[in-house]
Amino acid sequence: MTTEQLPKTSNFEKLIWNWQGYQIQYTVVGTGKPLVLIHGFGASIGHWRKNIPELAAGGYRVFAIDLLGFGGSSKPPLDYSLELWERLLKDFWDTHIQTPTVFVGNSIGALLSLIMVADYPEITAGGVLINCAGGLNHRPDELNLPLRLVMKAFTKVVSSKRFGSLIFNRVRQKARIRSTLRQVYRNPEAITDELVDLLYTPSCDEGAQQVFASVLTAPPGPTPGELLPKVKHPMLVIWGADDPWTPVSGGRIFEELNEAGQPIEFVSIPNTGHCPHDERPEVVNPLILNWLSQF
Repeated sequence: MTTEQLPKTSNFEKLIWNWQGYQIQYTVVGTGKPLVLIHGFGASIGHWRKNIPELAAGGYRVFAIDLLGFGGSSKPPLDYSLELWERLLKDFWDTHIQTPTVFVGNSIGALLSLIMVADYPEITAGGVLINCAGGLNHRPDELNLPLRLVMKAFTKVVSSKRFGSLIFNRVRQKARIRSTLRQVYRNPEAITDELVDLLYTPSCDEGAQQVFASVLTAPPGPTPGELLPKVKHPMLVIWGADDPWTPVSGGRIFEELNEAGQPIEFVSIPNTGHCPHDERPEVVNPLILNWLSQF
């Protein structure tokens, strides 16, 4: 399927689920065993527009959800955390699915998928992790001293009432979004006006700046290394080899478990950055479908 043939995000039926008084946007396409797609920071259902049709056509019931604070979901002034979204995903499964599910995620969404597989073996069937984040934020010991001080100052400014909105309004400009995408995508053809709009539009919603500040100052949560000993199901780990945000070296822990005989398949995709599912769907979709067909 070429880019020109792919359906626009507006072609997906947008559904609303009320969770704890908040509106959560999601979509569901296809029939068969369930998959739940979880986007990364600042993204939304639309980031899976090149994957949903192919996975559904492969014989799966594909759910994609906008996490609270992102996309078309509510953006309340809360303390955002991985634990908050974990509760959201568990309740979503209880309400809409209720059969063992494969959780598929990119970046922070991949870490959330790993959390679901580790913490809820009774509701999961496996996980697909695409450039899995090591945490919601960097831990101080993961940064060298100069960068640690810079990040500390930046998060303080971002969360300030005086300067926070000013910083956010600069970060969310379309030109700045496109520039950031050029840093983390290695396939320039994937950086389209549609993609820029997908990231820009939700940032205009009321409350988006407070969400941005809350997420950037949130605790990092558990590491993959802390979660993996609890995993009882197979996993497919996909990594863009040229990702500057979550370098492929972060996938070494998954490779080591595979070498030790654990049911973890690790695939590195050359000349690809942080979002292989969007940059190289012609590679990622068959990888996922082939892996799913094995169990």
